[in-house]
Amino acid sequence: MTPEPQTSNHLAPTAAFAGCCAIWGSTFLVISVGNDTMPPLWAATLRLALASVLLVALTRLSGHQLPRGPALKAAAWFGFLNLGVSFACLYWGEKYLPSGLAAVLYGTVPLTTALLARAAGLEPLRALKIVGALVALFGVGTIFSDQLRTRVALLPLLALFAAPMFGSVAGLILKLGPKQHPFGTNAIGSMIGFVVCGLASFIAREPHPLPADPRAIVPIVYLAVAGSVGAYVLYTWLVHHWELSRVSFIAVVVPVVAVMVGAVVRHERLTVAEISGSLLVIAGLVLGIVSDRRPAVVRAPALAGAGE
Repeated sequence: MTPEPQTSNHLAPTAAFAGCCAIWGSTFLVISVGNDTMPPLWAATLRLALASVLLVALTRLSGHQLPRGPALKAAAWFGFLNLGVSFACLYWGEKYLPSGLAAVLYGTVPLTTALLARAAGLEPLRALKIVGALVALFGVGTIFSDQLRTRVALLPLLALFAAPMFGSVAGLILKLGPKQHPFGTNAIGSMIGFVVCGLASFIAREPHPLPADPRAIVPIVYLAVAGSVGAYVLYTWLVHHWELSRVSFIAVVVPVVAVMVGAVVRHERLTVAEISGSLLVIAGLVLGIVSDRRPAVVRAPALAGAGE
């Protein structure tokens, strides 16, 4: 099995993990707010267009090149599945369903990722990590238990279910590809995602206004700068420096951060369900981290050519 890349600063991956959680803790809400003023798929398209320009500029200014060869292929697939198909499903699904339901469905990512990483021979399957993922998922469900009682339409529900699945596969493909600079990865990914979301917007026959109202402009700019240039750069760097299944726990921590942000910024009162659910998520995260220091239940087979 190919060893995980090491960093000179052991705190860097933890800081990247925390940064992703902090930024993405606000994005479900921001996407929902943006959907009130702009067609969802068109908003995603504009976000990715702006992110593409910023990321290409940052790649050049930092002295790096856009990925080529196998790295380009991995970045393109990552962009197609995560920033394209997954984005389209998430933005469109959140137009019709509560953002809390999207967060719950994204809570399945640690389970999906652990199974995918095992199937690809990247990581062993650890019973304690599976338990942690289930505990965290139950915690996310507890936080949004009131929204889960709402009747939902089938197609938007399927879209929100598909979004994390495509995101998990995209992370696996990026992990299997060569290590590359995150600016270039996300520049290519955002360009591919821009095309996919743009096509989806035209297929859905959305209107395509240019944002003129601050309520439309601010979400697009925030999601492009903080979400795409900030969190996604941290995420793609982290994928090459931590086990993929550990990185995937971002998906269950994000709803807890969102609840805390709502309490601090919007002075929302925390409910018993939100507090207890948050504690369960933290417990699940701890179990997931502890599992990396314990023997595996099933050892993953070595990849062909590993160590070459």
